[in-house]
Amino acid sequence: MLGRACRLLAILFLGGGLLASISQANEVEGIRLWASPESTRVVLDLDRPTAHNVFRLENPNRLVIDLDDSRLSPSANFAEARGLVSNLRTGTRSGGVLRVVLDLNQPSHANSFVLDPNSIYGYRLVVDLTPTMPAPPVVRRVPRADTPGGRPVVIAIDAGHGGEDPGAVGPGGVHEKHVVLGISRYLAEEVRAQPGMEPLLVRDGDYYLPHRTLTQRAMQAEADLFLSIHADAFRDPRVGGSTVYVLSDKGASDEAARRLAERENASDMIGGVSLADKDDVLASVLLDLSQNAAISASSQVGQSIIKRMGTIAKIRKHQVQHAPFLVLKSPDIPSVLIETAYISNPREEAALKTSQYQRAMARAIHDGIVDYFRDNPPPGSYLAANPPPYRESAVRHVIARGDTLSEIALRYNVSLSALKRFNGLSNDTIRIGQVLTIPVS
Repeated sequence: MLGRACRLLAILFLGGGLLASISQANEVEGIRLWASPESTRVVLDLDRPTAHNVFRLENPNRLVIDLDDSRLSPSANFAEARGLVSNLRTGTRSGGVLRVVLDLNQPSHANSFVLDPNSIYGYRLVVDLTPTMPAPPVVRRVPRADTPGGRPVVIAIDAGHGGEDPGAVGPGGVHEKHVVLGISRYLAEEVRAQPGMEPLLVRDGDYYLPHRTLTQRAMQAEADLFLSIHADAFRDPRVGGSTVYVLSDKGASDEAARRLAERENASDMIGGVSLADKDDVLASVLLDLSQNAAISASSQVGQSIIKRMGTIAKIRKHQVQHAPFLVLKSPDIPSVLIETAYISNPREEAALKTSQYQRAMARAIHDGIVDYFRDNPPPGSYLAANPPPYRESAVRHVIARGDTLSEIALRYNVSLSALKRFNGLSNDTIRIGQVLTIPVS
């Protein structure tokens, strides 16, 4: 009798231990994929950090990801294969190991790391895949030789964030990465339609590119200006408005130090001059001259953009602000980061997601760029020989006593629905002193 009781207790103990081990196992809640023209990012959503092992197999090309003490959640979602991944499958191995196998369409390098939770996602195991034999970077090369009327002015446009990085998220669930890509695409259209200008849309899809890659692409295209488009966020939803940033002196000095440190390992080009064969003093002087000139030009073009943006949006800071953003650290290309609005502000979030507002913002940024290059055309450019005419800005209307939305729409020959969408209005309520932006056709 005592023996039977002991066996029963042992079974219960082992069963309890098994249940405990199962409950403590990490759950993979989903697998997501993001593909850019040159790489693919695989993201495994985890409910806790776990040890993992990643290795490659050949004939055929595969990448294996083993996760210790893990299992697949019954509700796990799998992304469709894309980019370098042609198929994806999972299986359970002895010892509680969950195996994820990625079939690859070509030999690829893999780099894996774990990310801590943020406001959007929990723990994530990230695996970045790049081809073993990469193709040349997808960069639209713009001819720099003399052409009839002069060479084009090249504007590199970076839509901030992308892929696994959504950027800020508004109270209504709007992702920054989507709205800034919309604004960037409209801006590229405006630039392409401008005689003597060519756009380089650095990111043209929902994928993430490292900051250094963004500036490298602009340098490869010999861009005359680099613009990074973003939407701001703050804990107070009442805060709103647009802000323009250029590189701070601290950021400039950090980048100069990095460039000097790398001088021995790579032939860096600053303004067309290599640093590789220069002594430290001369290299430092060249960097300072190039960076100071770029920051000065950045401030001027930023101020032109603020002036134009003020015709369609509230401006939070009427002077260019300085910050050490990594994306602004190109030493020889004027670079500007534009926070188009506060996506954390419900009214501005509603406006940001409309094509009307995105187009108007793109047009205002474009007009600011043209204003700068009208006064500061690069030598030998088309704009130097053919200064572009001034284009009138959008109209802003200040609400007065007795105004109604329908009367304002009729006065400016726009539809009532377009006027409301453009200004992020959910109803017909307006107040005296409120400023409305009239959509420009």
